[in-house]
Amino acid sequence: MTEPAVSVSPYWELTFDADGDVDGRERDRLLDQVPRHKVRDLIVFTHGWNTDRSAATRLFSQFFEPVPGLAPTARLGYVGVVWPSMRFSDETIPDFPPSVAAGVTGDSASPLDGKTRHALLEVFPGRATVVEQIARLLDQQPDEGASLEEFGRLVRLLVEVRPQGPGVSFAADTLAEGVPESDPEMLFGDTATVCAEFAQALAGTAGPAFALPRLWDGALELLRQATYYAMKRRAGTVGERGLGRVVGQLAAAAPDVRVHLVGHSFGARLVSFALRGLPSGVRAVKSVTLLQGAFSHYAFAPRLPHDPRASGVLDGQYHRIDGPLVCCYSHFDSALGTVYPLASRMAGDDRSVVADFGIGSMLGAQWGAMGHDGVQAVPGTVSFTLAEALRTRLPVSGCVNVDAASVVCRGGAPAGAHSDICHRELAQVVLAAGRVR
Repeated sequence: MTEPAVSVSPYWELTFDADGDVDGRERDRLLDQVPRHKVRDLIVFTHGWNTDRSAATRLFSQFFEPVPGLAPTARLGYVGVVWPSMRFSDETIPDFPPSVAAGVTGDSASPLDGKTRHALLEVFPGRATVVEQIARLLDQQPDEGASLEEFGRLVRLLVEVRPQGPGVSFAADTLAEGVPESDPEMLFGDTATVCAEFAQALAGTAGPAFALPRLWDGALELLRQATYYAMKRRAGTVGERGLGRVVGQLAAAAPDVRVHLVGHSFGARLVSFALRGLPSGVRAVKSVTLLQGAFSHYAFAPRLPHDPRASGVLDGQYHRIDGPLVCCYSHFDSALGTVYPLASRMAGDDRSVVADFGIGSMLGAQWGAMGHDGVQAVPGTVSFTLAEALRTRLPVSGCVNVDAASVVCRGGAPAGAHSDICHRELAQVVLAAGRVR
């Protein structure tokens, strides 16, 4: 099997399924060829929103393109990690050529266009009837009330949430002592209330100040957030059960290779959970760089400021890196700055978020995302602007925050700059984090 054409060489891809099982042929080829190519530093990049392999490969190629020129004497190798995640077609991708963008943007005026329906079918196989029923309700937008409750039921069925109760987990990023995890309450409360809150949040960030929120706009956002929670859960599974194990196997096959993990959006969560999946004693990971990470900024915290019983689900895992964990973030990422904390709050509390906090203050600390304001509540975390990070030597261990808003700043509603990551400066950060020369 020939790897796809990309801007760099040598390049390999690793494909994982939803359970974290890797394509065995791809893995074996990687383990065989990395030593033969005399690779010293292997950069492993994980996407966050692609379903289409070719679109994912284009993203990898664009991000990797400046790297050889930035480290001309380094013995580099490159890996693109493909996993079954999805992207809604109304989320813009800055800097993609028109011919590429045309292949991944919407193709109709429907709230749930054909490409997004196809993406839902790809990442939730066996749910074709449910997807069509959801699409029909979003297209017709019948009278609110019973129709919205039916919509909520279908969304729960699509993402396979289970009844709430002890021992049920839905991708929580924090763990509380004595408090069982559960599926998001936003999927079990009154659907109309949840949709109204999402609609108000969207109207406040993307529409005129006088616009009245439409509940069906909130319904589309409920679907988006429900699928995001499913992808969030899946990212953790693929990282811990899949990528972590492969890195361990690579360390056995090529012990001198230095691995640098890079993840975008939920891919940042995936590479972070890969640390939990590393075999005991493996120190092959020399750096981890998170780009607009779509998970809690408290994920690595030993204790939460608002709840001393609770810790981040990845508490202490950054110590498994033989180098730093670098988190690049931007306040221009409206997907993580506004809707993410709203959805996170709803996931654990069915009271009105808008009423409790107000739109402006929803960006508060408790429900923030890594890609909006960086790693939080981890002692010793060092912070830089992007310019500072590029002109100084980064710490050789611990957590490092880099405010990348100077370059991660473009993109339309509803995601803002969430996917604006293909920049030479961010590639420089990856190399600096890994001390690649």
